[in-house]
Amino acid sequence: MSKKFEPHLVSQMLKFAKQAFEYLINHTLILLLIFITFAMSIHVFQQGLHSHLHSLHYLLLNLSFIDYIIIAFALLIIIKLTFSFFTKPQTIYLLDFACFKPPPMYRVPFATAYEHGRIILASEPKSIEFQLKIFDRSGLGEETSLPHPLHYLPPNPTLIGAREETELVIFSAMDSLFQQTGLTPQDIDIIIVNCSLFLPTPSLSAMVINKYNMRSNVKSYNLSGMGCSAGLIAIDLAKHLLKVHPESNAVVVSTEIITPNSYMGKERSMLLPNCLFRMGGASIFLTNKRSLRKHAKYSLLHVVRTHKGGEDKSYGCVMQEEDNEGHVGIALSMDLMVIAAKSLKTNISTLGSSVLPVSEQLSFLFNFLGRKLFKLQWKPYIPDFRKAFEHFCIHAGGRAVIGEIQKSLRLSDEHVEASRMTLHRFGNTSSSSVWYQMGYIEAKGRMKKGDRVWQIGFGSGFKCNSVVWKCNRDVEVPKIGAWADRIHKYPVFIPEILKL
Repeated sequence: MSKKFEPHLVSQMLKFAKQAFEYLINHTLILLLIFITFAMSIHVFQQGLHSHLHSLHYLLLNLSFIDYIIIAFALLIIIKLTFSFFTKPQTIYLLDFACFKPPPMYRVPFATAYEHGRIILASEPKSIEFQLKIFDRSGLGEETSLPHPLHYLPPNPTLIGAREETELVIFSAMDSLFQQTGLTPQDIDIIIVNCSLFLPTPSLSAMVINKYNMRSNVKSYNLSGMGCSAGLIAIDLAKHLLKVHPESNAVVVSTEIITPNSYMGKERSMLLPNCLFRMGGASIFLTNKRSLRKHAKYSLLHVVRTHKGGEDKSYGCVMQEEDNEGHVGIALSMDLMVIAAKSLKTNISTLGSSVLPVSEQLSFLFNFLGRKLFKLQWKPYIPDFRKAFEHFCIHAGGRAVIGEIQKSLRLSDEHVEASRMTLHRFGNTSSSSVWYQMGYIEAKGRMKKGDRVWQIGFGSGFKCNSVVWKCNRDVEVPKIGAWADRIHKYPVFIPEILKL
């Protein structure tokens, strides 16, 4: 009987030994301080407590060289911990966020999308076949939405239609945010709007300020041309603005207006966005006010930005361009998944030292030294980011992108569930997709105090941006929001190929 369970016991012992090693490595400073304090206490009692309390001068004269070494180590640790505490940057809090929920009238089932594509591209049977294959493998569901002008045959992408989509998406998200937080437009000090492809005059931020009659001294910013990663760049901008403007509130509005960007040609790289991109948006309320700390859901821990391009010619992998017939659209390179994985590696090399436990950093260092200095035939060590984060929000740019990042980071299906379900329910909503994923995790009741969330955004350039949040409290399941009426249906099974 004992032999039968021996492999199991050995496995348990190895697992326990590994956990013990990681704990010792990750808590070295605290354990060392406890040991020094305990050692000094034993030494004091051994030499007699009364003799040491008699006089501080007598105490110092009777200390041995070892005692001075111990005290010096203890003081160094205390000084380091004190310095870290006082030099800690001002905390940025995320009070709450809201995602736009498209009304049912904008829904585009597969049958509708396929029929429209067949009519619009009637003279291009190969393009129709290509779009059908994309729908089969896209990972999108039956409830994604397109703005009203793109429901026409042929589509009617006018400036008026684009502004109507803008007002619907942004104002709906803003209204929901004010409802959830209980704050008013007069409480906003900074407004940032990111939208890559629609740049009207007056600006989008001016539209928001005018709609909600905000204060005349509100600071407004517009970010454009940065693709699907612009939402996290906007968070970085808000972080820097809040650092120089104490006691301030900032709202970031993240969206992509797709009405003026419907492609009418036959280039495959430009037909792909027609199949994947859908309407969506989010508004995020950030603050540095300590008085609002107890109401905040999250604290901002890290922001890392990577702009990769040039040598691997990845600049054109996501961009707006014109085909030979004069039709304008968004072009997606077929190498997008590979480029995304490479860009992520560059990004995590910077982020890893800030978030990974010491044990993982040492394992990576030993592996690197073994391969480079001693020429050992080891496989490169990939840090286990599951030990640093409880939740992952990977930009829902497409099924293949999510799969490639899952493979690169060795994540489980549960880790990428929020990304896949967001793609299924809402499609590729560009820069706002990471917020729909945060909303999914909250709606599932999985967000607990102390959890860390890694948002990963990809976009034109090619950019890879990361934002890390720490949950301040157990988040209650929202009763309203983009997922409130559908969350009980998820997760759903998504076949590799959906036969339409």
